[in-house]
Amino acid sequence: MLTSEVRPAEARFELTLAFHCAPALAGIKPADLIALPGEGDETDALLASYSAALAGAGISLRPLCRCRSRCLVLVYRRDRLERQLEQEEVARLLERDGYPLAGGLEAMLDHLASRMAGSGGFPHEVGLFLGYPAEDVEGFAGMAARAINTAGCGRSIPTWRGPRDASGSTAAAEGPCAAAWRPAAGWSSCFGQLDGDKG
Repeated sequence: MLTSEVRPAEARFELTLAFHCAPALAGIKPADLIALPGEGDETDALLASYSAALAGAGISLRPLCRCRSRCLVLVYRRDRLERQLEQEEVARLLERDGYPLAGGLEAMLDHLASRMAGSGGFPHEVGLFLGYPAEDVEGFAGMAARAINTAGCGRSIPTWRGPRDASGSTAAAEGPCAAAWRPAAGWSSCFGQLDGDKG
């Protein structure tokens, strides 16, 4: 870990962090999510080792749920995430969804983890933890899940990104891009596995 002798599992983990979490690592976003292989001691050991190594830089790793053979991990900067969740509109939406605002960040992360582990589908309010605008998260939660067909892959992925109106919000956008969107199929509890993805 963080040395010249990097094992393959560590190299994959570091690549995943760098590729998917650069905005949170750099302090641009409060948090990012990554999916790791979830079974086995190796994943737990990696998380423990990197949690300790990154703590000095103000970066935390928090497993939120384990589904099938994957572990969904929140990579966050505590100070940035606390400021994000204290915003008036964000706090209003979290309170509406039953989050214990007075319990602090750990209690809210515990609540998010319990919602992710439940069978009610992926909780849309995770976007609030990731720094998405409250109006976008509220608009997205009010619509059927949408997906964008990834070029050449023949698969759909959920996204908060989409057509934007003049204010920069995706919630109320209309226009020619909207026709390219189609409902996502096959998304299940925790972090939503793709159709045909058995792993």
